Amino acid sequence: MSLAQWLFLALTLLTLGLTAAARRRTASLNDFYTAGGRVPAWQNGLALAGDYLSAAAFLGAAGMYLGQGYDSLAYAVGTLAGWPLLLLLLAEPLRRQGRYTVAGVLSQRFDHAGVRLVGIASSLTVTLCYLIVQLVGAGKLIELLFGLPYLAAVGLVGALMMIYVALGGMLAATWVQMSKAALLFVCALLLAGGVLARYDGSPAALFAAAEKLRGAAAFLPSQALSDPVEVLSLGLGLSLGLLGLPHVLMRFFTVADERAARRSVGVATWLVAGFFVLNLIIGYGALTLVGPAAQFHGADGKLLGGGNMAALHLAQLLGGDFARAAVAAVAFATILAVVAGLTLAGASAVSHDLYASWLKQGQADPRRELAVSRLATLGLGLAAMLLSTVFQQLNIAVMMGLAFAIAASANFPLLLLALHWRGLSARGVVWGGVAGIVGSLALIVCGPAVWVAALGHAKPLFPYSNPALFSLPLAFAAAWLGSRGKR
Repeated sequence: MSLAQWLFLALTLLTLGLTAAARRRTASLNDFYTAGGRVPAWQNGLALAGDYLSAAAFLGAAGMYLGQGYDSLAYAVGTLAGWPLLLLLLAEPLRRQGRYTVAGVLSQRFDHAGVRLVGIASSLTVTLCYLIVQLVGAGKLIELLFGLPYLAAVGLVGALMMIYVALGGMLAATWVQMSKAALLFVCALLLAGGVLARYDGSPAALFAAAEKLRGAAAFLPSQALSDPVEVLSLGLGLSLGLLGLPHVLMRFFTVADERAARRSVGVATWLVAGFFVLNLIIGYGALTLVGPAAQFHGADGKLLGGGNMAALHLAQLLGGDFARAAVAAVAFATILAVVAGLTLAGASAVSHDLYASWLKQGQADPRRELAVSRLATLGLGLAAMLLSTVFQQLNIAVMMGLAFAIAASANFPLLLLALHWRGLSARGVVWGGVAGIVGSLALIVCGPAVWVAALGHAKPLFPYSNPALFSLPLAFAAAWLGSRGKR
């Protein structure tokens, strides 16, 4: 076995050990879904940061700095802006509600079948789209390092994901996220330090090298973000999409009270901000060091393994095979941890909201509910694996932006209105949810990212890659229209 394979195996065994330990402390459904609300605020903040710092935030961001320079910084700033909004608008109100799914929050106010179904559909759509992003990153990583076919690589990740969720629940996901977040920060610190060491510890020298290589274009938007409408739509989706991610929202119920929920978001915000500063150094290091290095490019001039592998090539250049293997193993652990949290959120929507609360009217046998959760985990995993084959050539940071746009259009309006607007009606929830889901998906499919890049058409039907500027107002307008004259 190679060094990379040994490190992969070691981290996999570590996470499986944490899962086994968590299972011994998971005695009830409440433990399975929310870790019993016993996670300390600082630990939950670290896990919350881990939930967000996914393959897109690490692998995709470095690849985007290499390929498009400034664009990756725009993604970082857009997502970071969502954290204060999360704290201000949702953290405490959601914790007071005592419901840990979107459908649960909505149905607490409206005892209406359509409301619950819309909440479930919205959560599953967002979860599935975000899962695809992670599985593309995992597939490309293992494909490059081990020479496995893409489908086999994705299948391996999917199998591990199902084991984590089915056996350990939220406590296992929390412990794995905490471990992965700590490893990711150490990895980022070492990579950023290695880059700065090449430039005598001077960020100014690094940026000067980037300007020498690419000119002013290194610090200006690429063609993809040259349109102000596109930039505004991207920023809106990234900042508000965070407020609609089901696996992030579930974190507010793993702590004891509203104060702890608030502190968790504060800790996560600082951690994510610090990581993005390190990513700035790593990304421009990839641009200046990996970009001109012929050994990391194929005969066609393209980066080996695609743009998502830029961080691995940078590690190889800075620290040789061991550094490359270590970064790859940490990236793999990152993906496993995030997909576990995502799948738990999706499975909860099916087992808790659809099966136990709606079909069984709150009278479900806990063992049957757990069995439904495991079946839902299997179904979500298989669907995400199959869909990831369609989008495997796209940069995962770009795909993350699209997933955030769906979350901003589908989940965020419903949660915000349900928590803060008395005039909202059950019909308004249904209209707004359907408009947000269908509108964002339709615009994404008809836009350049799917219609052209994935499906191969010459021109897109919708000119913008990021739909949030259009689909988000559509959802709010539909909810307002549906609520007129209804209570």
